[in-house]
Amino acid sequence: MGKEDDGLESRRTVFVTVGTTRFDSLVRAVDTQEVKEELYKNGYTHLLIQMGRGSYVPAKSTGENGSLVVDYFTFSSSIADYLRSASLVISHAGSGSIFETLRLQKPLIVVVNEDLMDNHQSELAEELAERKHLFCARPQTLYQTIANMDLGLLIPYQPGDATPVAEFINSFLGFPR
Repeated sequence: MGKEDDGLESRRTVFVTVGTTRFDSLVRAVDTQEVKEELYKNGYTHLLIQMGRGSYVPAKSTGENGSLVVDYFTFSSSIADYLRSASLVISHAGSGSIFETLRLQKPLIVVVNEDLMDNHQSELAEELAERKHLFCARPQTLYQTIANMDLGLLIPYQPGDATPVAEFINSFLGFPR
């Protein structure tokens, strides 16, 4: 490996995603000095925030004086590459973002948006947290979650085989096998 690769090996990125929603309280929470300092203290070097439709704009930083490099964007046609290169993902509670991150076996903190009506997403996040596949937080508890998280306690998520369910549904609907 050449010298130009050395910076990438030590780069540890926290990727934050709010999906297509407006979730300013999550973006505000990760933009606080205490959260950024805690992430840096835990060995993370970069914070990349996908802020969606939100109106709150986080502060960019070049990472000088012993702090995180912070950048943001609104949308991308795919967040797969961001998820793959992340060392830690902080996500809204959308099932697509959750399962895509878990499938990549990335450490995950799911932050529940309490402003949503009928928030069934919180049930999914809390169940997966209880099973120790991820950490679950609220915007106001994000700092504490990061400060107390022990990534060694997470259990890798093993997706189930959906074939029997699909076969049952196809049979029920009268489709041939």
